[in-house]
This record gives sequence, structure tokens and C-alpha cells, in this order.
Amino acid sequence: MIALADRIEMADSNGELTLDMMFEWVETMPVPRVEIVGGHIFMAPQQDAHWDIIANIVEQLRAKYPRKRVKSDVRVDYPGHLNGFASDITVMAEGSAKNDKGLWRYQDVEFVAEVISRKTGANDYGPKKDPYAAAGVPVYLIVDPYTGRWHLHTKPKDGEHRGELSPDFGDEIDLTGTVVGLVLETGEFPRD
Repeated sequence: MIALADRIEMADSNGELTLDMMFEWVETMPVPRVEIVGGHIFMAPQQDAHWDIIANIVEQLRAKYPRKRVKSDVRVDYPGHLNGFASDITVMAEGSAKNDKGLWRYQDVEFVAEVISRKTGANDYGPKKDPYAAAGVPVYLIVDPYTGRWHLHTKPKDGEHRGELSPDFGDEIDLTGTVVGLVLETGEFPRD
């Protein structure tokens, strides 16, 4: 509890809590995947179906992208108040470089996929959607193993994705008209 007291005291001394302070605190704890959405800390271990879908998408992305451009659970700070997301899958643009803090820049993100978890799924449909659009993420894919549907958000403009599509598992995700330039198969996505 000393670490927590130190962090609270540190935040109170200047009145401003930052993402770096929040991540520094949670990184000292033995916790699973962590991300901060609008200043709220979320910790959620992956379920089998969740991981199987992530692995499936990563394997398909590898047909085009080198391994070093495909990230999972890696912190990227997005526009808005205290948004440090650790997306299930993030694809970085060619030539991307980390910022002076050693973090990937949201301006270099080409694709994000989030696989819904029961406890944090509302974030993927809600408070994370707008920052991804504000960041200009060209392709934001939500995969929901509970409903057996996927939701594709494209064409970011003025803080929102203007293109939306929501078919079922088994239907192809045609990204050929996007920067991704691939078709993702969903027939093997498990339901939970």
C-alpha cells in the first residue's frame, strides 16, 4: 500500500494525475492486461475464445504485415482525457517510430481490433470508439464472441467513423478498400 500512498500523494502535490503516473503505479502490481480508458483502470485476463480470435486475426494479418508491425496489448496513448489503450491488436504503419517516452504514436496506427470481454466490452463499443476515430485510425474492428458478430468502423472524419458494417461470424471482413488491403475470414472465430 505504500506505492499507492506515494502515487496518491504525488498526484495531490501538483493536482494533476497523468497517464504515465497511472501506468507507473499499475505496472508495480502483479496484474493481468491493463489499460486506462478515460482515467479508469481496467484489468482483464483473456478467455480462451478471446485469445483464439486474436491469434486467428494476427495469423491472417501476417500475410501482409511483418511481425514487428503487428502489436498486441501494447500501450498507445490516444486523444482525450487519460486514454492509454492496450488494444488486442494494433497494426503500425511502415516506418513507424516510438515517441520520446518510448511509446508508439497513435498517428501511426493503421488498424485496431478489439475482441469483446464481458467485463470490459462496453469500453470497446463506447468510450474507446471515439478516441480511435479522433486519432484517425483508418480501420477499427470489434469482434464479439458473445453475439457472434463483428463490427467494422472505417472512414474516420471529424471524430467519428463514418463507415460502419456489422455482419455475423462466417461472413468475410473485406478490408481491400482500406489501408489494410486484405480479406479476413471469420468462419473459425469461436463463440463464447
